[in-house]
Formats: sequence, C-alpha cells, structure tokens
Amino acid sequence: MPNQEFDLVVNGRKARVSVDPDTPLLYVLRNDLNLKGTRFGCGTGACGSCTVMLDGHAVQSCDTPMWAVQNRSITTVEGLGTPEQPHPVQQAFLEEQAAQCGYCINGMMVSIAALLDKTDEPSDAQLLAALDRHLCRCGTHMRILRAARRAVRMMKVGK
Repeated sequence: MPNQEFDLVVNGRKARVSVDPDTPLLYVLRNDLNLKGTRFGCGTGACGSCTVMLDGHAVQSCDTPMWAVQNRSITTVEGLGTPEQPHPVQQAFLEEQAAQCGYCINGMMVSIAALLDKTDEPSDAQLLAALDRHLCRCGTHMRILRAARRAVRMMKVGK
C-alpha cells in the first residue's frame, strides 16, 4: 500500500508524517518523531510499555495503526511534563522510587495520568484497573501503587 500523509497533534504540537496507513503509531512516534519514551515491548498490545494517550484515553500504540489516528491528539510520556516541571504522576513515581529497570514505567505513568484526567479521586480498584494491562518483571508493584496513590494526592493539592 502506498504511503499516505497523516496530520497529528503530538504533545501539543502539530505533526505531519507520510507512512503506510497500517504502520503502528509506535513506529511513527519513535522513528519519525524521535520520541523514544514510548517503548517497544511485545508488539501485540499485551505488555503496556508502548501506552500513549489518544484523545485522553490510554491506548497501546504498538497495535494502533496510523489510519486510526488521523487528526487526533496524542500524548506521550514526554508530553506529560518536563525535567524542570514534571507532571505530578512523574514526580510521584520519582519520589516513590517506583522504577527499577524503567522499561515499563513510562506506559504506566501515561495510564495513570489518563485516569487522573478523568477521575479526581480514583479508588484502588480503579488504579489497579488502569495498571492491569502493564507487565512489570522488576517486582516494584507496591511502589508503583504507592506512586499512583501519591499522584492522586498531589493532583488534589494542585487543583
């Protein structure tokens, strides 16, 4: 299939790419837009490492084709905050030392941020549901949950 042009808004900036419509969004983010925070994990949408927000909803970018994202807003972990001003979720994960190897954490932070954009005070069940599609082999699950809870408190104070 020939390449097609796609208009996107990625982390608040307009972008235009020319790719095959079936190209996974993950490949465009990493290879064409040089956004390396979104990780390639399994390639089948099962591990969560590639999670981004698509119009505010957490989705796995490895199995999201470009034809599904035309004129839509995408937020990657880079779009959450900056090193100088991290998003409350990023700050909470730092403070709780929730990352071990760090490979899966970016997708987890995006999922928690997407939940907090919709829900001011999510329950533990909602936090766990947001993290359910994420695989982590490092064993920091309790720190990850503590970080998610801390982010909830930080977001509450910030409002």
